[in-house]
Amino acid sequence: MKDREFKIYWLTVLLIVFAVSFYPLYMGVRVLSDMIAQGTVMKENYPKYVIPYTPIAGAVILGVLLLPLFLRLFRRRALLGGSALSLGAFFGLELLFERKVVVTSSEAVAKLADWQMYLCRYIPPEEYAGETVIAVRTETAVDLLIGDYNPAFKLHFYMISVVLILAVLNCVYGFAQIVKTGNSARKKALIMQSIATGVFLGLCILACFTAFWRDGSILVSPLSASLMCVFFILLGVTVGIFLGSLLLGKRRALARLLPAVAASATTLLMYVGEMILLHGHLYRFGVGFFFDGLPAIVLAPADIAVILAAGLVTAILMRIVSGPRKEG
Repeated sequence: MKDREFKIYWLTVLLIVFAVSFYPLYMGVRVLSDMIAQGTVMKENYPKYVIPYTPIAGAVILGVLLLPLFLRLFRRRALLGGSALSLGAFFGLELLFERKVVVTSSEAVAKLADWQMYLCRYIPPEEYAGETVIAVRTETAVDLLIGDYNPAFKLHFYMISVVLILAVLNCVYGFAQIVKTGNSARKKALIMQSIATGVFLGLCILACFTAFWRDGSILVSPLSASLMCVFFILLGVTVGIFLGSLLLGKRRALARLLPAVAASATTLLMYVGEMILLHGHLYRFGVGFFFDGLPAIVLAPADIAVILAAGLVTAILMRIVSGPRKEG
């Protein structure tokens, strides 16, 4: 009976993953078709964010497709095996796209990774007479692609990609274990993981189409600031719940404190990635002391509050789902 339930579960999840991955896979097919036919992808035909979302989709599909095999081979460690394979597949596909796909416009010819960097350009602040004003960046696509490209900008994409892959597989493999064994000790944590991952993925998709309505200025609108704060916090919380779901039943310091620290550290790392992308600057959510960068660390009190909020929310959630305290 459990085997039949598992097969139904697995096939259902596989169909859902294929359905959700349709557009990323479609983007990948379009790019590869153009490369095979023309040897390049014209700017007007380039589907934005084919990286990292096409490799993410391929990696998740592979992990879900091989779920029965990994459960049979590794049992309780199936998630470890599935995650290792999926992450390997992601980085293999990602690097293949970055190095082999070429985008051509009237201004420049660039590898895909360089072109993605161009799409992430911004308008930096300049200092005049002690006052910060917003100045328009005058570089063209050629200037950006040839002069300013920094491979470290991909820290953003790689972090988000790894988190999405691990979080999705944690849910899929976790619920599969419940179906096979009947042990529902992780059920609450997995439900929270599913909600956090779903909302975070939704924000990622929204950012792809809107970039949270940023206009190229360092000083963003209240709507954009709110969405960015939620995005950063949710990234950290997703990581924290992932770690916490694996530590259920352990000592309080492990089951609650460690996931909270991991959540805040992840959010901080995302800020570091943004700082690299913006050449040592950060987006500002408002004007005044609370929103201005502190000397030497660039982070503003508002940014520090976001980092701490990720840890605090994670600690609260893990307290809800964690079992009785164990001292041993």
